[in-house]
Amino acid sequence: MSTQPQRLLDAHAQQILQEYLDNLPEFRKQAMQIYVAIKETLEKVGLIVASIEYRVKSEDSLAGKLELKGAKYKSLADITDIIGLRVITYYSEDVDKVASAVDRLFEIDWDNSVDKRKLLEIDSFGYLSLHYICSKEGFPYRFEVQMRTILQHAWANMNHDTGYKSGVEIPIYYRRSLSRMAGLLELVDEEFSRIRVELADYRRRVQNLVASGNLDDAPLDTETYRSYLNINPFGRLIRSIASINQAEIQEVTLLPYLEVFQWLGFRTLGDLERLIKEHSDAAFQLASFQLSLTDLDIISSSVAPQNLCIVYILKTGGGTVGLTKMFNLLNGESESNEMMAEYLLEQAKDLPFMNVKK
Repeated sequence: MSTQPQRLLDAHAQQILQEYLDNLPEFRKQAMQIYVAIKETLEKVGLIVASIEYRVKSEDSLAGKLELKGAKYKSLADITDIIGLRVITYYSEDVDKVASAVDRLFEIDWDNSVDKRKLLEIDSFGYLSLHYICSKEGFPYRFEVQMRTILQHAWANMNHDTGYKSGVEIPIYYRRSLSRMAGLLELVDEEFSRIRVELADYRRRVQNLVASGNLDDAPLDTETYRSYLNINPFGRLIRSIASINQAEIQEVTLLPYLEVFQWLGFRTLGDLERLIKEHSDAAFQLASFQLSLTDLDIISSSVAPQNLCIVYILKTGGGTVGLTKMFNLLNGESESNEMMAEYLLEQAKDLPFMNVKK
């Protein structure tokens, strides 16, 4: 037995509903094709979004719409949201990028499209979507594409649940509270975008500093260190070490050494550059002693920064304590780290760099 409510539809509305039912398989097919077209286009331009959703209006939803205002529609083609898609972005500025992609894919009905972001009401945050009414070549029915941020989407869903589903008018106190929350979320949306833009600008400045060689002006942090690694600063040393045994170099991430460098007191990329320049010979001496009696034919690229740190710690009097701290930072705290530190100190004590008079 059907649980759908009985609808009072006149003959005209019944005709529109029947046209919908006759074309329902095609609507479902087209909805999927439109979804795929948008998804592939965004992937091609490298635009990452939170989600892309699509749906075909249900029979009951359409019947309810026709029951309320069926007279305003001459035919099914006048109803623009039989197929609906929603693209949820992470950042507000990406809404316009999605819109540009949709504009390239489909014909936009500008007279019926709405940019609700231009609304100024204080409680309108969750409804600041950009709504495009679109047409696709070879398909006679229009469809709707909504674009909004993930915070706008979350707010719209939450506000709908709290404000409308109960069927009870919300007291002004709660509506004011919801409006304040909307303002906060809008501020968060704007701050995310601002921080994103500033970080992108910072990355460009860091890359320019690295490219220009002004390394003393680049503070040592995650972004600068990543850019620095792109110029392969440890490459010459690791190639020299690998040549001891004619070994193959296994490339691994060197990001964990950032924490070690910072602990050692290096504050700029210029400090790292001087570490490499002043201590590479000693790091090579240590590697030669370690590898000369082995037949290792694969060497990790991490040997270069690790040996530089070992040499620096030993030459500055860090001893076993310093070496243990380094291994704790790299590998996590373990009793074996102290044993490894003591072994290294014993290995290195007679090497030339340990006996240079200051």
